[in-house]
Amino acid sequence: MEGEARKPGERRLQILQTLAAMLQEPKPEKITTAALAARVGVSEAALYRHFASKAQMYEGLIEFIEQTLLGLIARITADMPSPAAQIEAILGMLLNFAEKNPGMTRVLIGDALVHENERLQKRINQLHDRIEAQLRQCLRFCGDRQSELSAPLANLLQCVVVGRWHQFAKSGFTRAPGGDIPLLLSRLLDVHPA
Repeated sequence: MEGEARKPGERRLQILQTLAAMLQEPKPEKITTAALAARVGVSEAALYRHFASKAQMYEGLIEFIEQTLLGLIARITADMPSPAAQIEAILGMLLNFAEKNPGMTRVLIGDALVHENERLQKRINQLHDRIEAQLRQCLRFCGDRQSELSAPLANLLQCVVVGRWHQFAKSGFTRAPGGDIPLLLSRLLDVHPA
C-alpha cells in the first residue's frame, strides 16, 4: 500500500520484479515507464526517485543476473572436482535459470535491450564473455583433446546455450531450453555424462 512505511530498497526491488514480470509476457511490447509505473501502482515520478533512468532499471536486472549466474558458476567449480561434471552442471544451470526466469532470458539475449542504451548490450556481451571464459577454464582441465580445443569448444558451448535461450524466448517461452545436454556433451567432449 502507498501509505505504509517501506524498508529501504523494497520499492526498488518491487520495480525490478515488475519489470522482469513484464518482460516474460509471451508477446512482448516495448516497455514504457508509464506502463511500468501503472503496473507497480505508482507515478512515473516515483519510479525516478528509485532509478535515474529506465536504463538504470535494466542495469539492476543485469546486475541481478550477473551476481546470480557467476555466483552459481563459482559454487559449481568449487564443489565439483570433475571438469566434465562442472561443464555439464554449468550448462544445466544456465538453461534452468532461463526456464525459471523467462523475463531475464529476454535480457540475456538482448531482446529487451534493443531500443535501450547501448551500454546495456555491451554489459550483457561482457557477461557472455565471462561465462565463456569459465567454460574454457573447465575445458583446459578436461583432457588433452579438450584442453587443446578449449577456446573453440567453449565458444561452441556458449553458442548452444545462447541458441537455446533464443529458441525459448522466440517460442513465447513454450520450448524449454534444457534437455539433451548430457548427450550433447558426451559427443562434443568425448566423455561420459556424470
